[in-house]
Amino acid sequence: MHRYLPWLLGGVAVAVAAIVLAPLFGGGSFTTGPQGLAGQAAAVFSLQDDRGAGVSLAQYRNRIVVMNLWASWCPPCREELPDLQRLANRYSHGNIVVVGVNEGESPQRARSFAASLRIRFPIWVDSSERYGRIYAALGLPTTIVLNRRGVIVRGYDGALTFDQMQSAVDAALRNS
Repeated sequence: MHRYLPWLLGGVAVAVAAIVLAPLFGGGSFTTGPQGLAGQAAAVFSLQDDRGAGVSLAQYRNRIVVMNLWASWCPPCREELPDLQRLANRYSHGNIVVVGVNEGESPQRARSFAASLRIRFPIWVDSSERYGRIYAALGLPTTIVLNRRGVIVRGYDGALTFDQMQSAVDAALRNS
């Protein structure tokens, strides 16, 4: 019996890995992470921006929102933020807003990091990482796109290219 134990344990490990990893490879209808929230109303609660002013998604009703969860210690976040600024610049006179939500850091750290990258879109501070939990972020960066009614159009785990951001905004425009 003991000589079969390693094979039995190995088989159990493979089965568990297959169950855990299958949703990540499109192997079923079960969806994890922020992409599974599409079609749901976005959770709205109050935070503060990097200067201490109260903010909420409610202030952006009737606008498309590209909300990006990030942290200064995250290399993909550092790479993605300039493209988000480029997106914000492209729609600076439209009904589209980009919001950066710093996850777990101080307002001073968020502000200085954003300034170092010349980020001018609104920076919110989520020191308790509520948005990360509510929007099922599997890691950072995570981007959530909301339509004008405050409904999640799409959620993304990982850094996006500018073209992917543009496509997400186009989809939100079509679904508004």
